[in-house]
Amino acid sequence: MPELFLNNVPIKVSNNISNKARAVCGLLLLGSLATLLGCNSHTPAEATTANTSETAKDTVSKADNVNFERTLFDFENADQLQNIIGKNALFSIVNSGNNNALEVTFQSEVNYKANISLQATSPWDISGHQDVAIAVDITNHADASTPLYVKAFDLNDHQSRSTVIPASSSKTYYIVLSGDELDQNTGIRSNPKYWLTDYEQIEWRGGKKDLDLHHITAFEFQVGGSLVDKHLSFDNVRLITPKAVISDYLVGLVDQFGQNAKQYFNGKVNSVEALQQRSAKEIALLEKAPRLADRSQFNGWINGPKLAATGYFRVDKYRDKWTLVDPEGYLFFSNGIANIRMANTSTITGYDFDPALINIKLATDLTPEDSLGLNQVDHQAIPSRKLVSALRSDMFSWLPSYDEPLGQNFGYRRSVHTGPVLSGETFSFYRANLQRKFAENDPEKLFKKWKDNTINRMHSWGFTSFGNWVDPGYYQMNRLPYFANGWIIGDFKTVSSGNDYWSPLPDPFDPVFAVRARATIAQIALEVDNNPWCIGVFIDNEKSWGMMGSTQSQYGIVINTLSRSTEDSPAKAAFVDALKSKYLTIDSLNKAWEQKFSWDDLIKGVSLKNINDDVSADLSMLLTLYAEQYFKTVSSTLKQYMPNHLYMGARFASWGMTPEIRAAAAKYADVMSYNYYNEGLDKGFWAFLEEVNRPSIIGEFHNGSLDSGLLHPGLVPAQSQADRGQMYQEYMKSVIENRYFVGAHWFQYIDSPLTGRAYDGENYNVGFVSVTDKPYTELVDAAKVVNSTLYKKRFSEEIKSVKDVN
Repeated sequence: MPELFLNNVPIKVSNNISNKARAVCGLLLLGSLATLLGCNSHTPAEATTANTSETAKDTVSKADNVNFERTLFDFENADQLQNIIGKNALFSIVNSGNNNALEVTFQSEVNYKANISLQATSPWDISGHQDVAIAVDITNHADASTPLYVKAFDLNDHQSRSTVIPASSSKTYYIVLSGDELDQNTGIRSNPKYWLTDYEQIEWRGGKKDLDLHHITAFEFQVGGSLVDKHLSFDNVRLITPKAVISDYLVGLVDQFGQNAKQYFNGKVNSVEALQQRSAKEIALLEKAPRLADRSQFNGWINGPKLAATGYFRVDKYRDKWTLVDPEGYLFFSNGIANIRMANTSTITGYDFDPALINIKLATDLTPEDSLGLNQVDHQAIPSRKLVSALRSDMFSWLPSYDEPLGQNFGYRRSVHTGPVLSGETFSFYRANLQRKFAENDPEKLFKKWKDNTINRMHSWGFTSFGNWVDPGYYQMNRLPYFANGWIIGDFKTVSSGNDYWSPLPDPFDPVFAVRARATIAQIALEVDNNPWCIGVFIDNEKSWGMMGSTQSQYGIVINTLSRSTEDSPAKAAFVDALKSKYLTIDSLNKAWEQKFSWDDLIKGVSLKNINDDVSADLSMLLTLYAEQYFKTVSSTLKQYMPNHLYMGARFASWGMTPEIRAAAAKYADVMSYNYYNEGLDKGFWAFLEEVNRPSIIGEFHNGSLDSGLLHPGLVPAQSQADRGQMYQEYMKSVIENRYFVGAHWFQYIDSPLTGRAYDGENYNVGFVSVTDKPYTELVDAAKVVNSTLYKKRFSEEIKSVKDVN
């Protein structure tokens, strides 16, 4: 096995041997070797980079690390255009100097999605290689970056990835289709780069990891949710295999501060003293920072008109724009940051305990485990601690013992959504760094210092409120408006949309659902205690209500429920009653549906295959019936327990809502909420706003970059921290100028853990602050600019007309 050496520390480089034989753990090589840190598995040390590249060339040069190459598209022959399909995209072959390239204009300003698909005349067989990827040269001539979403297809499935094409750049990008990254479940959304190459790795998003390599059929390049058209050039689409890979790319990945131990990046902390000095400097600056002068007590627009005051937040219209109104009657726009809590700051360590000593989940629980804090194990369980995943444990160069102060930051997950273990110990490096920076080990005092520092930041940065998922400890501080939140969970029956990404949907016709709704909302009401600083309440999040694109995906809730028995499903019983009420006789139903059912057949369960227009209309009716039952139950319960606070809806994911679901929510929610991860409120997606005509809020959006030391930029990739700030401003501008929106919330306050959050492995650079609680200056400065002119931009007479905005 050949070796590379950095600062006399060997980096294990493997020839192209079996994936299974390569390790379950390894040392990260991320990006250019010029950014590597030389270290062992216990003592991270920043490396000098002068001799790195030359040392690498002694063994395997990154530039020469291609063992096999096969061209799929080179665009030298115009006949290749026959294998390219565009949707909302214009393309042509152009001469780019010494050769031809494919130039594409993605018409993304007016279309929600624009893409090109490079299709095989007959399926490509790329099997027979231990490590194989598809590489492509991409050029961006524009002076702005372009997030790009890439899919690879076999006959039946696909996988999705994303990257960013920097402004004025030309680089080679690659998608691994076979190899260690796909063979192992690491518990990390996007793994460290393990190919020895300068090519840019396209980060994982989702889909099927083990595609049928004998039958690869197409590659798709997509731009979506953009505010302008995008222009890119593509060339030399090819299959490549490497001569060598980094065999231990995961070992010692994380240093004692939870940072990337193998990469230098701006703002990296190397000592507790440096962490404390940086914190002290920031705290001193925050103490001198004044609040914005145009704000009321509740951060409404004190220089604007004063409407009727109710003592609580409400919604209204001003100059034909929906708006929130603060308790004193001032216009209010909610710009805030979500997920300010210890939940989601923990990562799986690879250890577990005797399950008999772990508290089981109860049907009476009010909060999903993922929304809890550290959720520490009982002391009686600690002696049973055992290693269950060397893959995970070897990622860490340091973990404390339970009997030292930093041992407070261990926690536990009884179940996970995605990862190599089903349950296990967790650790929060973020909370550990708070202990270090504040030199405070008392949990109550630490929490108070963190809360005060966080609110001081929000005031200094100009935010008007918190976003969703703020720790309830902030609720009674009366310093910043907030949103309360809750989940309706329990042992009620469920239905399926056919997607169910996070979990099956509740059956709102089950009486137990109403019982659990009352239990959850009663607890929220107790925590809020009728506080006027509470704007409203979000209930549930990103449920898989249905996906547009096909009848099956749009009406999956109804179609799947109709296949069940009324004895098993209260929703099915409600659907049968509705059909009986409409059609009166089974003959009438059969005539409309072109079927030969009996009522008994329908009661026991039927499968719908041939769906005509009458069936589609009834599916829509029944989906509306289902949705109205859900939103009516939640709304009426909130009005009973919290009559002075707004119902903020269920935070729809852009991929998981239908017109029926939106209409039902609009009937009962005070504010419609959407989580929308794109470059802004593009023209192609939001045409339904006029139809819904309700005040709306963005519950989540973000972007991120790889110059942070993290391994994944998040759902919207940016090229740098400066680019993050620019993209933030463009997103917020699109929201502020839209007459329907009353706010937008960034997700999230703190970066995801480097090795993935415990629940599902998300490891995104999407925080306003890093794992060491250091603010990202470029993003903060961009937010300050937006917030300093927020109300003038929102309510100024110079705002474009409604037609121009939408």
